[in-house]
Amino acid sequence: MRIDDQPFIGSEALTAGLVGKYDLRKSYRAIFPDVYLAPRVDPTLARRARAAWLWSHREGVIAGLTASALHGAKWIDDSLPIELIWPNARPPKGMRTYDYRLFADEYAEHDGMSVTTPARTAFDIGRLHRPGEAVARLDALGNAVALSVEDVIHLAARHRGARNLRRLEAALDRHDPGAESPQETWLRLLLVDAGFPRPQTQIPVFGPNGRARYYLDMGWEELKIAVEYDGEHHRLDRPSYRKDIVRLEYLNSIKWMVIRVVAGDRPDEIARRVRSAYDARLR
Repeated sequence: MRIDDQPFIGSEALTAGLVGKYDLRKSYRAIFPDVYLAPRVDPTLARRARAAWLWSHREGVIAGLTASALHGAKWIDDSLPIELIWPNARPPKGMRTYDYRLFADEYAEHDGMSVTTPARTAFDIGRLHRPGEAVARLDALGNAVALSVEDVIHLAARHRGARNLRRLEAALDRHDPGAESPQETWLRLLLVDAGFPRPQTQIPVFGPNGRARYYLDMGWEELKIAVEYDGEHHRLDRPSYRKDIVRLEYLNSIKWMVIRVVAGDRPDEIARRVRSAYDARLR
């Protein structure tokens, strides 16, 4: 048992003689009941997930956004509650428990813990979050792992009585693993809701040597129209800013129209700009 940089069960550490009662109380902090962590160690989502699993007597299954983060999905805040499939209606603060039915092939070992598979993780995320957020969370998971929509649909057929299956189906229909940020998901959904054909994501643009030189966030390759979301780093990071200038010059030279969107742009104005470019290319 390690008690240096990982959570541990206090009562087990006492029995094993790894720590005394006084030291346990004074030198460690309780993350969950009887689960401790050294105060100098950052309580990351992964460490808190392990603490929650230990609290469940090593029998719970890490699920939801916590599982998604462990599978490598980005944009998941370290401070979010740990989600655990475990029949306890009164979990401690910082944890959410669900008494869900699980089949044996819907979870697997991950770093010694039980964690829902990507398909089962997607099944839960798509049902438990509001429509726009559910799509963004599914996009992030699909961007990190090979997520099969067919596998999720097959899994949903097993759980016909589960809540919010229609919400899941709608989120899966709008899911695209090519989105590399929640802002890109938001922008793609905005375009679809504005009546544009569903844009392709991560469009490769080839250089003179025939190799992919750049990738465009989204757009319509046949019309050579791209729509991209520019984060703050594009403007504040000088090397990135210079690369953006060279990139845009090359795209313009091969007749790509690039509509750039930044935080604060109004949805109706974005749609108007894209419509102007779209109609111009259709003439």
